[in-house]
Amino acid sequence: MSTKDVKRPPAGPRAEAKRQAIVTAARELFLREGFDVSVDVIAAEADVSKVTVYNHFGSKEALFIGVIKDSLDAPLGGTLVTAIDHLAEAEDLREALVATARAWVDGIRTNPDILALQNVVGRELHRFPELGEAWRHGSTERHHPAVAGALRKVAEQGRLDISDFDVATLQLYSLLLYPHLVFSAYGTDIDDSLTDRLIAGGVDMFLSHYAPRRTRS
Repeated sequence: MSTKDVKRPPAGPRAEAKRQAIVTAARELFLREGFDVSVDVIAAEADVSKVTVYNHFGSKEALFIGVIKDSLDAPLGGTLVTAIDHLAEAEDLREALVATARAWVDGIRTNPDILALQNVVGRELHRFPELGEAWRHGSTERHHPAVAGALRKVAEQGRLDISDFDVATLQLYSLLLYPHLVFSAYGTDIDDSLTDRLIAGGVDMFLSHYAPRRTRS
């Protein structure tokens, strides 16, 4: 398929407002009814047409992935998105990354939708394996554009040596966020002291591994 054949989602302020309405409605319905809620019901809840839902997301699987991505990125908020986007401008990259990670992790820890959506995925995968397939075949830059974009900018400056941004983005998530998602899935919280140590240690491990070769010991 040529790039000319790829249909781009609607753009502009009005389209973005509709997209957010669709994601909000879909999140509530997925949490309440599971993945088998119909697109017609989602469209009605969002006060848009079914065609509009498909124009924005292409499929219900892609919409579900969009809901997960938005829920993961929501704790970032506008301020944190800006902070991540400006990591490349930070004089002290470690200090900036630790501060941003602390605020991000705190948002994840206090967002009730994260665990609930994780449970929906686990509950529905045996009936809808296409959910896992759709997620697996998407790139990390599609799922986590703010973080992947920031890492690319820093690497382009020569401050990090990253050849595989898919791996690097997942490693950063694994070091900072995934421990909280895993523990929460089993009804256990990571306390504040351990959270701080995980963040500081995770950032140090990440920066050490991807340090420019000339600075490695």
